Amino acid sequence: MNPYILAILLFGLGLGTTITFASSHWLLAWMGLEMNTLAIIPLMAQHHHPRAIEATTKYFLTQAAAAATLLFASVTNAWLTGQWEIQQITHPLPSTMITLALALKIGLAPLHAWLPEVLQGLDLTTGLILSTWQKLAPFALILQIQPSNSTLLIILGLTSTLIGGWGGLNQTQLRKILAYSSIAHLGWMILVLQFSPSITLLTLLTYLVMTFSTFLLFKLNKATNINTLATSWSKAPALTALTPLILLSLGGLPPLTGFMPKWLILQELTKQGLAPTATLAALSALLSLYFYLRLSYAMSLTISPNNLTGTTPWRFPSTQLTYPLATSTAMTICLLPLTPAISALLTP
Repeated sequence: MNPYILAILLFGLGLGTTITFASSHWLLAWMGLEMNTLAIIPLMAQHHHPRAIEATTKYFLTQAAAAATLLFASVTNAWLTGQWEIQQITHPLPSTMITLALALKIGLAPLHAWLPEVLQGLDLTTGLILSTWQKLAPFALILQIQPSNSTLLIILGLTSTLIGGWGGLNQTQLRKILAYSSIAHLGWMILVLQFSPSITLLTLLTYLVMTFSTFLLFKLNKATNINTLATSWSKAPALTALTPLILLSLGGLPPLTGFMPKWLILQELTKQGLAPTATLAALSALLSLYFYLRLSYAMSLTISPNNLTGTTPWRFPSTQLTYPLATSTAMTICLLPLTPAISALLTP
C-alpha cells in the first residue's frame, strides 16, 4: 500500500477514536465510530484475496448495523428525554439498546459470531489493530454511560467468558483462537464494569499489552495455525522458550501479569455478594487456559519433524522490529509484583 494512503488511513483511525473519546454528544460519538470503521476497511481489504474481502464485507455489515442501532437509540433517547448528552442516558430502553449496539461493535457474546470469522480473514497486523485499537472507542462509550441495567451486563459478561473459553477449544487456527481469547477477556471487563470502572480499565490495559505481545510473536514466526508453531524452535529459540509465559499470562496464571486483573475482578465480585458469578467466571477461565496450554505445548514442547533443510542456520533475517515485542513481553510477564501499587492508585 502507498505509504501516503497508509498514513492517511492510520490518521483517520486515530482521529475517529479521539473524536469518540472527546465527545459528550451522541452524534459526535457516532461520527467518530463511523470514521473508525471507514478507515480500517481499506486496511482490511488491502490483500486482494477472497478471504480478506469476505472478512471486510462481514465487518462492514456488522459495524454498520451496530452504528445504525446506536444512532436510533440516541435519537430515541433525545425524543423521550430531550437529552443528547452521553452521560444523560436515564431511560432504560435507549440505555439497553445502546449497550447491545456497543456489545455488537466490540464482539461480546452472544453478539460475537462475526469476530472469529473476520479475524481469520485478515493478516496479523490488521488483526492486531482490530483486536486492540478498535475496541477502545466503543469501550469508552460503555464506560461513560454506566449502563443502568446491571443484569444485562452480568449476562453479557458471563456469556462472553463461557463462549470465549468454549469456542477456542476446538480451533487450530491461531487468529480464531485469539478472537475467542478476546471475547473472553472482554467478558471479564464487562462483568466488573458497574462495580469498579477502574478495574475494568486496568483489565483493558493488561489485555492490550498481552494481545500485542501474542500477535507480534505470531507475526515474527509467520505462524497462522498450530502446526506452524512447531517450527519456531529453529527460528527464534529464546523467544520460543518465553512463549509459554506469554500464553499463560493471557490465561491468567500467577505469578504472571495476566493474573492481576482476574484476581482483582474475582475479589470485587465476591465483595458485591456475587459469589456464584465469580465462581462461574473462574471456571470459564479454565476453558481458556486449556487452549493456551495447548498452544504452549505445540510451540515449546514439540519439535516438528524437520529435515536438515528445515533447520538451516542461514535464514533471511526478520525485518520486524523486535523492541516493541521485547518491551510488551517483559510487561506481559513481570508486572504482577506491582499489584499493591496499582490497587492503591485505583482505590478512590
